[in-house]
Amino acid sequence: MTTTPDQPARLYGDLARWWPLLSPVDVYEDDAATAVTLLGQAKRPVRRVLELGCGGGHLAHHLRSRYALTLVDLSPQMLDVSRRLNPDAEHLVGDMRHLRLDETFDAVIVHDAIDYMTTREDLAAAFRTAYRHCRPGGVALFFPDHLAETYQPRTDCGGDDAEDGSGARYLAWSLPPEPGATTVRTEYTFTLREADGRVRAVHETHTTGLFPAAVWRELLAAAGFAVFWAREEGGQGRTIFIGHRPPAQPAQ
Repeated sequence: MTTTPDQPARLYGDLARWWPLLSPVDVYEDDAATAVTLLGQAKRPVRRVLELGCGGGHLAHHLRSRYALTLVDLSPQMLDVSRRLNPDAEHLVGDMRHLRLDETFDAVIVHDAIDYMTTREDLAAAFRTAYRHCRPGGVALFFPDHLAETYQPRTDCGGDDAEDGSGARYLAWSLPPEPGATTVRTEYTFTLREADGRVRAVHETHTTGLFPAAVWRELLAAAGFAVFWAREEGGQGRTIFIGHRPPAQPAQ
């Protein structure tokens, strides 16, 4: 199976119940701390936050004590995982390219779900959604895993065990991009052990976007944001894009 924005992965569908073991909540603590620091740069106090592509709610879990959260994801199964972890947050099914709520927020966050925007049109649509839902003076944060300039093929693995004896492991094999391509392919293998000891393996292909920083800056500015970015030190060394929505102008 090949994953695209319009054909969600099994990982986020019938395998969603394994998410807490495949991507444990503690992994998101550092990104949440970074988000808190960057949200502090908004030109207005940040109290209400919209997260687009929240997945299983693991980033949100580290933010829920600070902000009132509205969490949106394309996958009902992943939202079920998040509801168990973040019962006090509002959860909505929606596509970050097309979502239109009748409200705005002090800040918008899009974590690595932004990687599944595989065309310029998809990426621009997600930025427009973020801008539309960001109040004047607010801020939007985007956490792509990679840019065209920094992408390196790699192999990654991980997973965890549960107290009931179940467990999950993954192997992620990110391949070199084709010359001039704006997407990259990652082959995932999941090995899943049920509490009764039964083991099965699942494979699927995830296709994600691969754009240079200049495209990110261009499309964020076209959406209306004043664009900034921060480079992480150590770890994955990611570039985080920060979009400030200009404050409202006083009436003349």
